[in-house]
Amino acid sequence: MGISRTSRHKRSATGAQRAHYRKKRKFELGRQPANTKLGAKRVHTVRVRGGNLKYRALRLDSGNFAWGSEHTTKKTRIISVVYNASNNELVRTNTLVKSAIIQVDATPFRQWYESHYAQPVTKKGKSSAPADAATEPKKLSNHAQRSLDEKKKDAKIDPLLETQFAAGRLYAAISSRPGQSGRADGYILEGKELEFYLRKLRTGKQKHAHA
Repeated sequence: MGISRTSRHKRSATGAQRAHYRKKRKFELGRQPANTKLGAKRVHTVRVRGGNLKYRALRLDSGNFAWGSEHTTKKTRIISVVYNASNNELVRTNTLVKSAIIQVDATPFRQWYESHYAQPVTKKGKSSAPADAATEPKKLSNHAQRSLDEKKKDAKIDPLLETQFAAGRLYAAISSRPGQSGRADGYILEGKELEFYLRKLRTGKQKHAHA
């Protein structure tokens, strides 16, 4: 029995069973879900209708993630899946799907921030001392210095993001479809959306603690 995307097997709005007037058609087919897992990259190609190709990611370990407020995108390592609105089983099995909330490595974003603004992301930690020592000998032209000073005026970072940078992991959402495009790309969570998901994660932990 193949997977079909028709609704002919469904009952009508009044509850009547619909009459079978034809068999399944090739153009109505469905395929097994990719269930993309965390691991060394493994992508299969699937020949689809019209001779086109889909890229079925079976395992992925990295993706391109956009940091919206800073207008930059970096390729970074995916660490784990932490929340999925549709199914907790997808969290337990580290399954990558669209809209899954994941944790990614903060290092590429931290390095970009520190080179762009010439200052550390977080005030905490020992990393600021060597960074200052490294930047001291670098002599900038007057124009470059003015440009840097202008940038520093906007170098404010959300306290919630700051704590994540200190831990070395950022929360992100996947916006691509790994089972269709073979990629796990997305964006870093910020602002109200980040607050919303942090609340969800906290309530989830409390529920499991009581259980």
